[in-house]
Amino acid sequence: MTRTEKILKLIVEHFIKTAQPVGSQTLLDEYDLDCSSATVRSEMNALEKAGYLEKTHTSSGRVPSKAGYEYYVEHLRQERLDDSIKYALQSILDKKTQSVEEVIRQSCEILANMTNLASVVLGPKVTDEKLVSVQIIPLGNNSATAVFVTDQGYVENKTFMVDGTMDLNEVTKTVGLLNERLKGTPIADLVPKMEAMKPALSDYIVGHDAIYQAILQTFLKFASERMDLYGKENLLDQPEFADDAKKLRRILSLIDNPKALRSALEGGEEEGDMSVRIAPEGSDDVAIVSAKIAIPGGQNASISLVGPTRMDYEKALAMLGYVSSALDEYFGNDESSDNEGEDPCKKKPQA
Repeated sequence: MTRTEKILKLIVEHFIKTAQPVGSQTLLDEYDLDCSSATVRSEMNALEKAGYLEKTHTSSGRVPSKAGYEYYVEHLRQERLDDSIKYALQSILDKKTQSVEEVIRQSCEILANMTNLASVVLGPKVTDEKLVSVQIIPLGNNSATAVFVTDQGYVENKTFMVDGTMDLNEVTKTVGLLNERLKGTPIADLVPKMEAMKPALSDYIVGHDAIYQAILQTFLKFASERMDLYGKENLLDQPEFADDAKKLRRILSLIDNPKALRSALEGGEEEGDMSVRIAPEGSDDVAIVSAKIAIPGGQNASISLVGPTRMDYEKALAMLGYVSSALDEYFGNDESSDNEGEDPCKKKPQA
């Protein structure tokens, strides 16, 4: 590592830790640099001219630019995995009876809590997925759950209130007709097809509109953006968002808009099974770290960590990489690779 790279590394890591612009005197006071103050200032000026640092309007210190963060992620960061995530994740994976969705949910909550970032699980698109069956499961005298399963093994459900006088035989006929007419239908076509066949169901669902609406709403939920967000409140506590109303509005407009968030999560080039996107288009204050996971049924999904560009990349990448590998192994998708142990997010410096 050259002296210039060392100074860039220290500036990035100090800014990640403090969220305060970094001056030459701060580097000399807090780190064991074997050079003069003039040399440090000269190196910082060179880094700024090269586009790796930016000068703020509020002080004489510097902050990393997008290019500075990218260089740090690719060349300067080190692996740093906290053992606490291993123990927390293992406590989840030891429970073999949990559903796939529950395992992923709890894993995302652990990531959000331990990184102080938001975590997002992005499920597969519904383009090629088809309905296998619809079921209604009575839960008591006045409630039931509508459940449907796809050919990829994905299950969706919705609990709803029912009229206590409802005839179970009529409910069974309704569900039977839905299975007969809808089985094999692409998920994206379920809602318009069900709406089109509503008149044909009138003999069964008169007075039982709750059943129809419950199933329809379940289809609508499933056909929408298949995405779950955890730890949103962590973003609101980040200094750059808490202290700047404009930045806060921008991050909220991203995470509260499923289409915009999916676009940000899916955009950009990937290195192997992990990717890092710093300040993607339209989200200058945001960084996204993503990892692919393969879940049972041949489905592809991803887990991402979303936070400020000042996120702790070492910690985020190490934890997310560990979780994705552990889930692959848990779901039976772990395969030996000639690149085992290689960091897919680190590119070799160009000569």
